[in-house]
Amino acid sequence: MAYWLAKTEPEAYSYSDLERLGRDRWNGVKNFAALKHISHMKPGDLLFIYHTGKEKAVTGVAEIVSHPYPDPTETDSRWILVDVEPRYRLNRPVTLKEIKQNPVFQEWELVRQSRLSVMPVTEAHWTLIHTYASQSPE
Repeated sequence: MAYWLAKTEPEAYSYSDLERLGRDRWNGVKNFAALKHISHMKPGDLLFIYHTGKEKAVTGVAEIVSHPYPDPTETDSRWILVDVEPRYRLNRPVTLKEIKQNPVFQEWELVRQSRLSVMPVTEAHWTLIHTYASQSPE
């Protein structure tokens, strides 16, 4: 199993929207680096949902439930997507500010490449985000 993070503007599509739908396509990704990450996703992988904009925080976890496939709404087969289902909300959102304060995250794409919308998450980072989520905010 692999771990991932995907960003979304909560005003356009939030973790609550995914919970309401129960299953949905993670589509609309046009950055080739992000698409390369999607191409490596497999059913059973877990995905942090990160709200951008004013929130800038990891809010919940979804599961990848399909292999990557071409977006049926696009004419170019390079635009791929995966299906996801909600698994759980974090006990509390973990903010980008908290993440940036810990040097362990210094080399993570979330900190280094702020515009990348889909990225891998190491097991150590995955565990640490969950540790933060179980603590009171700073």
